[in-house]
Amino acid sequence: MNIAIRLFLGFFLIVGLAAWFILNIALGEIEPGVRQAAEDTMVDMANLLAEQVDDVTAGDVAHGRFSKAVQSALQRSPRASIYGVDKEELDLRIYMTDASGIVVYDSEDIAVGADYSHWRDVERVLHGEYGARSTREDPTDPGSSFMYVAAPVMRTGRLVGVITVAKPMASLTPYTKQAQLKVQRAGIALLTVSTLIGLLFTGWLTWSLNRLRDYARAIAEGHKATAPTTGGRQLSELAKALALMRDRLDGKQYVENYVQSLTHEIKSPLTAVRAAAELLHENPNAEDRQRFIHNISEQTERMQQIVERLLLLARIEQLQLPEEASDVALVDLVRTSLTNYGSRLAERRLTPHIDCQDNSRVVGDSFLLQQAVDNLIDNAIDFSPDGSPIVIALTTDDKNSTLSVRDCGPGAPAFAVAHIFERFYSLARPLTGKKGTGLGLAFVREVAKIHGGTVTFNNVASGGALVQMTVSRNATR
Repeated sequence: MNIAIRLFLGFFLIVGLAAWFILNIALGEIEPGVRQAAEDTMVDMANLLAEQVDDVTAGDVAHGRFSKAVQSALQRSPRASIYGVDKEELDLRIYMTDASGIVVYDSEDIAVGADYSHWRDVERVLHGEYGARSTREDPTDPGSSFMYVAAPVMRTGRLVGVITVAKPMASLTPYTKQAQLKVQRAGIALLTVSTLIGLLFTGWLTWSLNRLRDYARAIAEGHKATAPTTGGRQLSELAKALALMRDRLDGKQYVENYVQSLTHEIKSPLTAVRAAAELLHENPNAEDRQRFIHNISEQTERMQQIVERLLLLARIEQLQLPEEASDVALVDLVRTSLTNYGSRLAERRLTPHIDCQDNSRVVGDSFLLQQAVDNLIDNAIDFSPDGSPIVIALTTDDKNSTLSVRDCGPGAPAFAVAHIFERFYSLARPLTGKKGTGLGLAFVREVAKIHGGTVTFNNVASGGALVQMTVSRNATR
């Protein structure tokens, strides 16, 4: 399973369990909390009413001023809106017992004369304690529960009765449900926001890891790649560590490969120079001496070309992007190259045919691009028959520009096409039979890479070879 998905599931599991636990506690505490708040208010009310009873000593509470006040209050319509819950009537029951627990007043007139001394609210008050109880009117119906809170009626320091305030729990249900609904909505919102945060975090982490993975794959496949520097400090440091490891490993292998290649390529010219020098020690005739000196000069020049081109190729192979980027008109590079090779073109009677768009402009390293164009035209000259045309074309689109160079020579053998861009791989020139340094097309390939492009070689069915170098119009992005 993807590590980002594992992290998301772990995050969601932790947040989900925490939210479930908190919601469970909150929902479970709402109803008791509402009951406790209501009981606290009823305690205040019961004690206040105990001080208002004025007919208790006369034994005529049911017909006194207190009874009339209670009845008038119960007939009132408060028309109150309490947090969205409408209250249209007073839902209270008030009754009073004498000092022995016999009901002497009942606001609903249903228990007068009854013995309530065994009920917990009255019994505890008669014993000098706090009295309260919760009782169902219908034992089978949880919704018929009433809360009873009692207070002592004292006169001249003597207990003369107990007054009880009763309230149906059903009247508290709307407030309980409203609070539970708000908590549930808040819980759903919390889970939704947490999920979105988890998804965003997972997406960010996946994106960062994928960039790191793609960078590692590019390194493994030998492509040029820039180490990602976004995705958090640890991931950035990991990317930099990979880049450093890659540079050190590449540097070691790079030096080994170049030393081997350079040794192999210079071995033949050195052998030729040594042989010619040994023959010169034998004091040959003037004609042979001149031939040996020419051979030494020719092989020395070849070694110098190999070293110079190898150093230039080694420099650009270490680049990820152009070092000095500027706006470059490719058609100007083509014209400059044709001017540089003008004498060779004239000597071989080669005719360049140019089909270039003047808007073929790129942002890149003008020096390296010029060197790449020179190599392509130099190769075309080497492999073209005398008096033949060389076709040069430039095309461009929104993203890339493509330089095409076609000669009318013999092309490349089928076995050589796959190796044509390898370092030191070279084919014999038709005119002289000699090979080049084998670094020209390898150089062109590297220049195309650091400019975000590619280079291809194809034999043309009608004869000749076609080399196409494509570069990004802005290699710095």
